[in-house]
Amino acid sequence: MSGEIAVAASSPVDPATPGAAGGGARLRRIVRATLPPVVFSVLFLTAWELYCRWRDVSESALPPPSSVARALADNRSLLADNAWVTVQEILLGLALAVVVGVGLGALIRSSAVVERALYPWLVVSQLVPIPAIAPVFVIWFGFDMRPKVLVVALVSFFPIVVNTVDGLRAADPELIDLLRTLGATRRRIFRVARLPAALPFVFSGLKVATAFSVIGAVFGEWVGASEGLGYLVLILNNQTDTAGVFAVVTLLAVIGIGMFALVSLAERLLLPWYHAPRREGGA
Repeated sequence: MSGEIAVAASSPVDPATPGAAGGGARLRRIVRATLPPVVFSVLFLTAWELYCRWRDVSESALPPPSSVARALADNRSLLADNAWVTVQEILLGLALAVVVGVGLGALIRSSAVVERALYPWLVVSQLVPIPAIAPVFVIWFGFDMRPKVLVVALVSFFPIVVNTVDGLRAADPELIDLLRTLGATRRRIFRVARLPAALPFVFSGLKVATAFSVIGAVFGEWVGASEGLGYLVLILNNQTDTAGVFAVVTLLAVIGIGMFALVSLAERLLLPWYHAPRREGGA
């Protein structure tokens, strides 16, 4: 018996066990997702740095990545203070866009007449140039945060509305017919059939909206602001501080990527039933 125990203790753990297999598959997915962009970024930044050094490019025209990194470090307090202002505008604008977008999408799908009446105006709302409408918001609401939040919401709500409408249309018609046969109310049909079908679409629209929201915040700050990363771009550009401008742009990109990652994480946590079949299929 003691010999059997010793053999069992010395035997290696079977890598085919579910825990080991799951951990290995998760690690491989992480490596596949992160390695290509990291390698590409390193190669791109190295080529950029070498080009600037070998061609002796003026920093006022194109600063090398090392100068941009130095500007980020030297101005970290200024950048952090202004970044917090811009992040607040983005978060408030996105929250408003989600409320309006999902609510409007549900309203559009509630009636064909409402859809025909409102959908063209949704398209028109995206044809209005943001630099043209942003000064009007400043005139209406002043120079505080409200005009910037409205600009962010205006540029962000359209993909949320469109994806919400498409998601509500994607509900299983057989499930809806079954619920109607069982006497379910419209509210219950919406909660059981339409809303679960629409949620992946809503998150897809929200991912697109996060990218638009950063652009909207910068546009809003260009029109009328005394703080924020968009305002800082104007100041640094007037000072011909190209490295500082690139540092601000880098920080804006980090904010956009970070928010996109947070939305993706929220989607995976809130919709495990949607992502589990894709993981099992190797997606």
